Amino acid sequence: MLLLLAAVVLVPVACLLWFMNKAMQNERLAVRQKLAEAYLGHLSTAQERLERYWQEKASALDGFEEGTSGSQFFARCVRSGIADSVICYDALGRLLYPASPLVPKTDPTERDPKWMRAKQLEEVQNNLIAAAQAYGEIARSATNANLAARALQAQARCLVQAGRKGSAIQVVVREFGHERFRRATDLQMRLIAVDAELMALQLMGSPAHARFGQTLKRLRTRLSDYENPALGAAQRLFLMKQVRKLPIRPADRDFPTLEAEELAARVLDTRPQVSKEAVLRPTAAPGVWQFASSSGRVLALFHTENLQTQMGATIAARALPTDVSVSIEPPGQELAREGVYQQLDAGRQLPGWRLALSLRGGELLSDAADEQIAVYLWTGILGIAAISILAVFIARTLQRQIRLTRLKNDLVATVSHELKTPLSSMRLLVDTLLEAGHLEEQKAREYLQLVAKENRRLSHLIDNFLAFSRMEQNRNAFDRKEVSPSDIVRGAADAVHERFRSTGCRFDVQIAPNLPNIFADPDALTTVLLNLLDNAYKYSEGDRAISLRAYAGNGNVCFAVTDNGIGLAQREAKKVFERFYQADRRLSRNTGGCGLGLSIVKFI
Repeated sequence: MLLLLAAVVLVPVACLLWFMNKAMQNERLAVRQKLAEAYLGHLSTAQERLERYWQEKASALDGFEEGTSGSQFFARCVRSGIADSVICYDALGRLLYPASPLVPKTDPTERDPKWMRAKQLEEVQNNLIAAAQAYGEIARSATNANLAARALQAQARCLVQAGRKGSAIQVVVREFGHERFRRATDLQMRLIAVDAELMALQLMGSPAHARFGQTLKRLRTRLSDYENPALGAAQRLFLMKQVRKLPIRPADRDFPTLEAEELAARVLDTRPQVSKEAVLRPTAAPGVWQFASSSGRVLALFHTENLQTQMGATIAARALPTDVSVSIEPPGQELAREGVYQQLDAGRQLPGWRLALSLRGGELLSDAADEQIAVYLWTGILGIAAISILAVFIARTLQRQIRLTRLKNDLVATVSHELKTPLSSMRLLVDTLLEAGHLEEQKAREYLQLVAKENRRLSHLIDNFLAFSRMEQNRNAFDRKEVSPSDIVRGAADAVHERFRSTGCRFDVQIAPNLPNIFADPDALTTVLLNLLDNAYKYSEGDRAISLRAYAGNGNVCFAVTDNGIGLAQREAKKVFERFYQADRRLSRNTGGCGLGLSIVKFI
């Protein structure tokens, strides 16, 4: 029946929801189409602004004039934000920056007797101190700055190998600070001063060294000096990375052009194709785009994220309505997402890029659409609410009737069984007494005691049934008054004393002294203790040990019944206070009872 009720409710609700969904979708699509057409002009405006933006970029890149070194123009473009990085070429298409310097084919020191002697001391005789002195003499007497710088570098190297790091640091700090060695290079056309100063910093090892800060500042200045053509891009990039590995502050590790140097080197490894067409094209490096100047001498490089940010700021520079958002999306970007109503090509300089117009929030729908959708929505809500309320009412009514029917059946069956047992026993005993011709007094007394026992059992059952009836009707009224806990315990103990006095049962009563009086119904509490004691007796076998205690704890007066009975599983212990629940009905048939005792205890 419940399944049929669920089907009767769910089918119309599903149909109503489907109708509401379709109606609201159609209404919104119609309004969105009208809004997209109305805002199409904003996309055209954004397209014009992007075209002007890239024309300005192209003009700035064409500012690479004759006489300007590639490193200078690289630094100017990166620092001004024209591009994330640039690659510069000369008029013949040869790489200017970042480029490796040309290495000379001859070594001018090969025929210098002083240099050959110093080299022999270092490499053949391994007389490092003498070699360092010889290199120092060459540096002092040399008129060529490159030769003098090479000699000083060799002198510092020999001192380090000889274990005299302090002397090597002193040579570097004292000598390479001179302007004379600003552009001095070695045989591989690498700037000598920066290599020597990095070595000195590594030897110092810590900013705590007295010369560390001064040397670091000078090295950072050299690496950021793009006016010095002697410092090649590869050496600059390598040294910047090495400086970042030193134990220095985060601020001293920052080089504004480091990422640009890395980006240019990464793109050069892919051998980019340079054209004179000023359009944005992807490079072979993932996530990197190139834009060439009209002369083809400069190749500007951009990360996708930075491109979108810069072009988005250009688009947003013109005030748009608060309900409109225009974004720029790269080629291959899926634009069929929620909120995109119109698309347009980004312009001739941005092949494949798209402008996407979005409308923010549901408040953009027209008043007419909102009103119609509200009618659909509220009609559906009211219909579903009415169906749901009716279904809940019917389900609760059916559930209550089923529960009442099951309860009545259980009660009738239980009462019939429980009342039949003592009545049958008493009738059998009485019939036996009546049919006996001559009764012995002892036997008659035993039979009458059995009749009295069954009578007490019957009275206890009837009392439980009456208490259960009052519980069901909420008619149980308690007569509360001030009473001593010891009186309640003694009353319960006296009631079971005769029964517990049987062989094989030890009954212990413990009442703590000076217990305060409580405000309660003494008869109800006595009933609670009697039911607990009855269970303790029935479900204990062999040598019974039952105790009844009253004590104070945590601000309460506590009554406790303890036994050595058969116990309960944890799963059953959670259900024993439910009405008519019996953990083992076979055991209940032997001991009597109908599963109401503990439910009455819980109710009281």
